[in-house]
Amino acid sequence: MSMFCFQCQEAAKGTGCTLAGVCGKKDDVAAMQDVLMYAAKGLSWWMNQADEKNFSYDKKHHTELMTALFVTITNANFDKDAIVEKIREVLELKRKLRFEMEKEFSFDNVPEAATWEAFSVGEYERRALAIGILSESNEDIRSLKELALYGIKGMAAYAEHAANLGMQDDEVNAFMAEGLAQLIRDDISSDELVALVLKTGDFAVKTMALLDKANTTAYGNPEITSVNIGVRPNPGILISGHDLRDLEDLLEQTKGTGVDVYTHSEMLPAHYYPKFKQYENFVGNYGSSWWKQGEDFESFNGPILFTTNCIVPPKDNANYKDRIYTTGASGLAGAIHIPNREEGGQKDFSAIIEHAKKCQAPTEIETGEIVGGFAHAQVLALADKVVDAVKSGAIKKFVVMAGCDGRMKSREYYTEFAEKLPKDSVILTAGCAKYRYNKLNLGDIGGIPRVLDAGQCNDSYSLAVIAMKLQEVFGLENINELPIVYNIAWYEQKAVTVLLALLALGVKNIHLGPTLPAFLSPNVANVLVENFGIGGISTVDEDLKTMMV
Repeated sequence: MSMFCFQCQEAAKGTGCTLAGVCGKKDDVAAMQDVLMYAAKGLSWWMNQADEKNFSYDKKHHTELMTALFVTITNANFDKDAIVEKIREVLELKRKLRFEMEKEFSFDNVPEAATWEAFSVGEYERRALAIGILSESNEDIRSLKELALYGIKGMAAYAEHAANLGMQDDEVNAFMAEGLAQLIRDDISSDELVALVLKTGDFAVKTMALLDKANTTAYGNPEITSVNIGVRPNPGILISGHDLRDLEDLLEQTKGTGVDVYTHSEMLPAHYYPKFKQYENFVGNYGSSWWKQGEDFESFNGPILFTTNCIVPPKDNANYKDRIYTTGASGLAGAIHIPNREEGGQKDFSAIIEHAKKCQAPTEIETGEIVGGFAHAQVLALADKVVDAVKSGAIKKFVVMAGCDGRMKSREYYTEFAEKLPKDSVILTAGCAKYRYNKLNLGDIGGIPRVLDAGQCNDSYSLAVIAMKLQEVFGLENINELPIVYNIAWYEQKAVTVLLALLALGVKNIHLGPTLPAFLSPNVANVLVENFGIGGISTVDEDLKTMMV
């Protein structure tokens, strides 16, 4: 076993990747990510001590912590050198904060992660052997620690997007430090960890609400929009990932250059925001889900910008290897990385723009439009129409099919499920799971489309807001009395954050697939089943019988 990782749905054999990640992560990159997490937990211990003692420290510690967590999310960063540099930055922040605090306070029983210092790759490699996931021998404690950690990782990703738009929440920041600090305790009990997992869900709700506020304040409330999926004859840049601030900078800098901008995968919902509609060179969405990027990038012809995770390392013979750019927490060995913006400024995208000018226009792979933009403000504006459809019986069920897409053949289940749903049901979706059915002709119910796309994975918050509003309108005491069922696909850690947020809001009986997480031990899985009704999936026909009653 040269590595061990089971944080995503594609964990090898349903248990964990031990030689290389199915995602494309090599064992040496996995080791450096383990060390980065160890360093981040050590920094968090001192940050948490500082918060408890009202000791003032630079708030950049929080943004650095967010990025460190984001770097280790599945498909975000495959650049070992970049991760090593991030380890050094985190250790240096920890060293300085520790030095300042020890001048004023004395500390007993300081955990090893909070005192460990090293600055060579060899030392990092030796440390990785001792602090990997399997260093915790109790499988239930390990499972609960990883469940909390993955929830916090996803929270950090969402919090970083909000921070990029100038919004942070001190309580959210403090909780991320507190949560990570708890995870290095050797004496922590399973009951304490269950409480931490539930608290993570509470703060997941706060974080998604924060990002929703940041996005809508900056770009307006998403509105119903028909998005072009064809192309124009100009050269283009394809932007992938999730960060809307990066898109804004890119659109500003491409104005008047003759270069068009297209979205890919999770960036599709950017078209729903009013502010982005002012850019004439913001053309449409190109291609499909993240895992199909090989074929999409080949035919796009122009450069590709990754703003966050969802990278699939290209094959050696891929013709687009020299057209990949990364920024933010994302990284890929051999790709050009665009540095962070200075405070109050923009990122410099001049290199990718000049590259695009030398490329052919995208090859057209499809034509037509996709309709989306059904975030909570838009759906609530249609509330009377929706309520009337429910009361008249025109709509019998809402089916939440949010979450992630992936490359496993078993995910064809979600396309078949959408196709076989009764015609009096409406799909509520967010995240890239929608690519399994958003181009199907499923029709509408009295003018209400049968697929209501709220946006990115973080916009699952919108689906919760919609459910809570419907609960209020129908005068129901419990959100689970609504005619809503949850059949959610998951892939990586942000989906874990969304799941914990839904549980915190009281949602029960969620079906999770295509497989349950490998990091859930049998005992922890049983707790989720018994207390929250979490379940897996079987066949489409069997699940339709049980879910659509």
